[in-house]
Amino acid sequence: MRTIFAEYNPHRNSIDVYTNVGYMLRIDCWEAEKNLKTTPGSDCALNALAIDEPLEYALK
Repeated sequence: MRTIFAEYNPHRNSIDVYTNVGYMLRIDCWEAEKNLKTTPGSDCALNALAIDEPLEYALK
């Protein structure tokens, strides 16, 4: 399964990863981050990563 692209979905606060075989994987950002201990700076960095580089966010 090869990834075509990923995008941030602001309506669901998720990363939607699409593949060339027609699958879509949705990663809920709130669920992925709920047990992380963050500071305001690291929280801002996570948000920027999800919005600007969603595929990189999904791989972390």
